[in-house]
Amino acid sequence: MSVPHLTTALSGAILDLEKRILDAMPTIEYWLRGQLQDHVVPFYCSVDLRNSGFKLAPVDTNLFPGGFNNLNPDFMPLCVQATMAAVEKICPDTHSLLLIPENHTRNIFYLQNVAVLQTILRHTGMDVRIGSLLPEISKASTIDLPNGDSLVLEPVQRKENRLVLENFDPCAVLLNNDLSSGVPDILQNLEQTVIPPVHAGWATRRKSSFFTAYDSVAKEFSNLIGIDPWLINPYFGSCGKINFSEKKGEDCVAKNVDKILLQIREKYKQYDVKEDPFVIVKADAGTYGMGVMTVKSGEEVRRLNRKQRNKMSVVKEGQPVTKVLVQEGVYTFESINTAVAEPVIYMIDRYVVGGFYRVHTGRGKDENLNAPGMHFVPLSFESSCLLPANKTSRDYATNRFYAYSVIARLALLTAALELEKSGNSPVDSVSKTSREE
Repeated sequence: MSVPHLTTALSGAILDLEKRILDAMPTIEYWLRGQLQDHVVPFYCSVDLRNSGFKLAPVDTNLFPGGFNNLNPDFMPLCVQATMAAVEKICPDTHSLLLIPENHTRNIFYLQNVAVLQTILRHTGMDVRIGSLLPEISKASTIDLPNGDSLVLEPVQRKENRLVLENFDPCAVLLNNDLSSGVPDILQNLEQTVIPPVHAGWATRRKSSFFTAYDSVAKEFSNLIGIDPWLINPYFGSCGKINFSEKKGEDCVAKNVDKILLQIREKYKQYDVKEDPFVIVKADAGTYGMGVMTVKSGEEVRRLNRKQRNKMSVVKEGQPVTKVLVQEGVYTFESINTAVAEPVIYMIDRYVVGGFYRVHTGRGKDENLNAPGMHFVPLSFESSCLLPANKTSRDYATNRFYAYSVIARLALLTAALELEKSGNSPVDSVSKTSREE
């Protein structure tokens, strides 16, 4: 299968990184297999990566992925096989599953994702129905989709400590709702297994906690294959007690920005990188690309105008931003048809099942691409995950996809460790004090 045509500004270090990953493939696969078997990995996960030509790193990890409709449909069998492995761990004798989506019905692209996810789950042999938490869904409601498919939303009912639909008592509840506005009472203290667990939602989860855990994972992996951890790991800091509208907490943000810029400049000098360093300031919780800005000095934070402050003040569902992640900006030098692109990798259980390129014709290589106007180009991992190209090949396109799968699985492992810690389960590695001022 062909892969999307990419134009990537490759320079020194990334070529060395790809070669080291390819050369160490048996060691990497053995290590990852052991790590992922030793921990309870998320049911599913998507990872946003950035490839700067001298650095390849995750910049966000979503435990409630909403883009299954953007995956290559040829890889449906791989999705089904991975889902069967995940379901067997939760309800080995199950025949029914309740899928709970986000609380909106107007985003047709998202609903197409729900329909594809339901199809994947049904192909495992389960009866899968969709339960809505919206109060206006008082009876079974059919929504027609542009591609000719449809889905049926039904009102969720709670009977004692179980969630049910009419004539439907499922073994488990699968959330495709990231709980940004909190965990509703109806989801609390259920006797059914809820996947992902409610503490994986953005009501409690923080990006700074993830990257604190990723620090240790990246260092261990880097020692394993003999690379500089910075090549796969962005610098970061975090700040609390933020109110952009009232200019509260901005000194912490500005100081972190300048500190991280100094660290980046040192690394750029080490690797002879000629680009200008930049920093991404983003809400410490939430998705949909809201509450994100690019800055190149701490002073820019202090000089935000009213429009910029309003943009940074709230995220999904109007939730206020009170804590931010200050993260090293990683350039993307990948493009498709001259438009800037970044890979998003999807996993079910511990298996990479595909992904897509997020492409934006109106954004630059140092900007957030998760914004209105983006579109998606499916990619596959046929050559890279199963049989990487010849190590000595100068055509690095397929090799890069293998590297993507490795870095994405490091993020998956990190998410497993992060959830174990937040769920008060023993964690045998990764504990580090957050770098918050």
